Parts: sequence; C-alpha cells; structure tokens
Amino acid sequence: MGRTYIVEENVGQYLANISLQGKAFVSGLLIGQCSSQKDYVILATRTPPKEEQNENLKHPKAKLDSVDEAWATEHANQVSRMLPGGLLVLGVFIITTLEMGNDFQNALRRLEFAVEKSMNKKRLWNFTEEEVSERVTLHICSSTKKYLLFRCLCFKAFTKPADWKYQSGLLTSWLSLECTVHINIHIPLSSTSASYTLEKNTKNGLARWAKQIEDGVYLINGQVKAEDGDLLEGQKKSRGNAQATGHPFDVRVLTQLLLSSDRRSTATVQICSGSINLKGAVKCRAYVHSSKPKVKDAVQALKRDILNTVADRCEILFEDLLLNEIPEKKVMNSENEFHILPHRVFVPIPGSTITLSDYKFGDESAEEIRDHFIEMLDHRIQIEDLEIAEEINTACVSSSMNTEASLDNINDEQPKQPIKTTIVLKIQHNIGVIAACAVAVLAAGISFHYFSD
Repeated sequence: MGRTYIVEENVGQYLANISLQGKAFVSGLLIGQCSSQKDYVILATRTPPKEEQNENLKHPKAKLDSVDEAWATEHANQVSRMLPGGLLVLGVFIITTLEMGNDFQNALRRLEFAVEKSMNKKRLWNFTEEEVSERVTLHICSSTKKYLLFRCLCFKAFTKPADWKYQSGLLTSWLSLECTVHINIHIPLSSTSASYTLEKNTKNGLARWAKQIEDGVYLINGQVKAEDGDLLEGQKKSRGNAQATGHPFDVRVLTQLLLSSDRRSTATVQICSGSINLKGAVKCRAYVHSSKPKVKDAVQALKRDILNTVADRCEILFEDLLLNEIPEKKVMNSENEFHILPHRVFVPIPGSTITLSDYKFGDESAEEIRDHFIEMLDHRIQIEDLEIAEEINTACVSSSMNTEASLDNINDEQPKQPIKTTIVLKIQHNIGVIAACAVAVLAAGISFHYFSD
C-alpha cells in the first residue's frame, strides 16, 4: 500500500486538456500540501516553453534527455513565491507521446531533484524530521491518457508506489490563518563581507531574524493553544464544515526581545562597513486542510509564510536592480541608497478560500500582474480579483553621500507622489565604524567607573 494523494478533480481535467501540439513532451508542477497521513494536490501548472524550445521539441527524434532542467527550476522558483504558507511544490508531471513511454522515469527523477535542490537553497527554514521527505512524480501518456505515479524520495535514487485518488470539492476544505508582522531588521555588514553581494549579506542577516520567528509565541484568536491540540477546538461545529469557509483565524506573533535571566549576555565589538535595515509590515497568510488540523501544523505553515515573503521580496529587489541598473549595484558602494521593496498582491483560486500571491512594484500595472499569474500558473484570473493588501507606509527614495533621509520622522519632506509600500530597504555605509567605537568607549567608561568604586 503506497502513500495516498488526494487530488482535486479540476487537476485531472486540466491534465487531460493539455495538448502536446506536435511536441514530444510537456512538463509541469504539482502544487498542494503534505500531511502525516496523506498529501493533497489542488493545482497543476505546465512549465511555459521557451521560444527556442518550441521548434526543438517538435522534432520527431526529440528525447526526454532534452528536458531543460534550468528552465523548469526557474519556473518552480517563480511559482513557489506565489504560494502562501502551507502550500508547496509537491512534485512534477510529464506528458509524453506513446513512443516515449519507456524513457520517462529517469527524466522525471532528474527533473524533480533539480527542482527540489534549487528551492532548498532559497529557504530560510528546514523541513522537520516528522515531515514527509518525498515528492510525487507523475507520467501521463498523451494517447491513452493512462498515468503512472511514483513517490520520489528527495535526493535518493529510488522510488516507491503511490495511490492517486480524485475528489470533488477539495478546494473548499481549507482553514485560513492571517497575521500582520511588523519588522525592523538591522543587518550589520562586517568589513570582511563588504565585497559580498547584497543577496549573500541579506540572507546571512535574515537567518538570525528567522530564529526569532521560529522561537516566537503565536496567539490564535488571542489565545495560546497547545501545539498538539486541535485547531478547531472551541469552535462551533456545524454541518458542512462551515468553519473552513468562515472567517480566518487571526494570529499575532510575539517575538522575544531580551534574553532570559538564566542566559549570559556578551557584547561583541565588530568593525562594520555599513548596514542594511528592513522596516515595515508584511501581510501573511497560511492554509491547512480541515481534516483534523493540528495547532502546530497551522503555526508552522504561518511561520514559513512570514520567512518566505520577506526573503522573496529581497530577492525580487536584487533581481530588479540587476536588470535595470549596472551590475556593480549588487555590491556595496560608498553611497546611501533607499529602495522600495515590492508589496504583496493576493488573488483567490476560483471556488476556494485559498488565495495565491504575487509581488508588485509601484510602477507595475494590474495588467502586468495578471499576465504574470497566467504565465506562471496557466490559469485565468480577473483584474478585479487582485487584492493589494499592503499600502500603509510612505517613504522617500533618495541617494546621498553625506546625508541620510529619515524613514521614521513623519515631519520629513514627503515625495510629490507618495509611494505606498510595506518594507523599505535602507543601506547605510561607513556608520558601522562609528557605532563600534561608541560601544568600545562606553564599555571602557563602565569598566573605569566600576574599578574606581
């Protein structure tokens, strides 16, 4: 008896409607949620073909060895940014002609390994030992519509059988959690890391902040609930599982500011060449299936959405700087720079309480966001369904050698057209040395006073 995958009926219809259009094969992603007992597949999306691939894959002698793993992993990375907490890329599928039916397994395994390896590099969190370390690989014959399903152990060279069961109404059986997290992350840049790219410096700093999020206290509807408790405990239960379509759980995150009294605190003086500050508020959402939901699973899903959305925005900004500015901008220079990170845009899945998300810069139009959804997820959405949930802060984008614009003083001069945003990335240079000296002088003064007494 293999592991069971419960699949939304619309996924089966979507896969059946994919046409090869003269190509030898089409690959894509399976999206859903893992649980201890079974996995849920709620979406499938084909990988958009490259222009040059369209002609190559139509060649009658094309082989599965020609699968572009780099292109598939880039698609997976883009899609993973659009998934809220609790959802992830569960695996890959490939649809081939009947003639290529014997070559699919190695190609699927390589594709799945490449996708999983790429996404693991970007995460600020790790899977727990209790979580399932398996991903699904699905092969479908375009002629007979028969499918073969395997569980692929992450980074292992063997597979296991699995069961694939369609179920109607799966999209409606979800509980949602929402929270707003105010962040003020200070990332000092040591002199030894001054030549590092912004991505590397920021990721190293975010790793320390991620520990605070992981160790935080999470109030669900104003209460601290036992980790192993039922998420629905205390909720009114009615026919049809009305809670799944009702109001989301309101979550507040409490992070530890000071070390506990039983732990020693030591001060470290570090010579810095600058710093990165992330300030603002982020909207986060997570979803868990309504079948016996545990508090720990819901909280874990929300934690990961908090970590993902902050890391993803930084990564998107760096990509934007690389595309629109000179490459040297990625390395720390001698100027103060203020950059607006993109804010989050939510869009609902039709017929479901689940919303997916994307990220929007101030100069991007709603049409561009809609087109990106269609390209990445291969599903039609309406512009009026876009929900821009974050628009609470204004910031002045400036660059100066000797002055520093304040982001906290509401009396500062505002831009002629205020930019609504959520997080501001502030890069400060050559201020770290002054801070380090100040700490050293303060420590010396305290020591002198102590020994004088």
